[in-house]
Amino acid sequence: MREEGSGAGSDASRRSLGEVLSTGSRSFSFELFPPKTDDGERALWQTIRDLQGLSPSLISVTYGAGGSTRDRTVRIVGGIAAEPALTPLAHLTCVGASRDEVRAVVDEFAAAGVRAILALRGDPPGGPGSAWVQHQDGFAHADELVEFIASMGNFSIGVAAFPEGHPESANLADDAVVLARKQDAGAEFAITQFFFDARDYERLVRDAAGHGCTMPILPGLLPVTNVAQIERFAALSGAAFPADLAARFALVKDDPDAVHALGVEVAAELGRELLEMGAPGLHFYTLNRSSSTLEVCEALGLGTA
Repeated sequence: MREEGSGAGSDASRRSLGEVLSTGSRSFSFELFPPKTDDGERALWQTIRDLQGLSPSLISVTYGAGGSTRDRTVRIVGGIAAEPALTPLAHLTCVGASRDEVRAVVDEFAAAGVRAILALRGDPPGGPGSAWVQHQDGFAHADELVEFIASMGNFSIGVAAFPEGHPESANLADDAVVLARKQDAGAEFAITQFFFDARDYERLVRDAAGHGCTMPILPGLLPVTNVAQIERFAALSGAAFPADLAARFALVKDDPDAVHALGVEVAAELGRELLEMGAPGLHFYTLNRSSSTLEVCEALGLGTA
């Protein structure tokens, strides 16, 4: 069991997730994605069981473009919601969806016992660099989706934040304004895209606060386990893979065990720095694997009992 804070599951019936994250206790949470096969889904539940010992504040589950993983997403978050000690956070995007379709998905989440939703515009279906096309009866921006979900009931709504700027933003100042606008629309907390420099997170929090954004902003960490994979993810997300860090991994790139160990070391270094500067917790992009995340948490003194 971790030493600070507590799982949000027991609190969820009394307080919103946003309120839980605002208490001052450090939050530790994890992101998963719905696998494509039944075997993959069974493996995912083993990952959830492995991570459950860390008493996570939330477990987020992604939502495929255009609702491509809708059924599995609903099934997985419903299963997590059925666990008294766990709190699911269901992702929802605007991609290719009308207002009625969004309403139907939110109703499914609610019926499954889900009370927290991460509202995202979503990536253009054509990939990075392609134009974003709004559904003719849908939403153009995440703040519109936030406002719509808030109008449907008592949901705790989270949003995305980008320490290095959204790929489509004109500048970092605009990003801070957009984050504050999401809060004004009804968001209670934010989770950042992964990054590798704590100064980027520090600047984001400072700039957002300058525009009245006071909600908790959880920094996202992605422990590196595969150098080519992280370079691809960085290119897709717009996140920078710093040259000095790339050089450290280049020295061990042909040794998978060494890459894994260095990935854990780097993530633990970053996590420790973020916590020392006052971050409300850490959110791990697990890629549906528990080992690296568990090792990082152990290095930070957050191991299971």
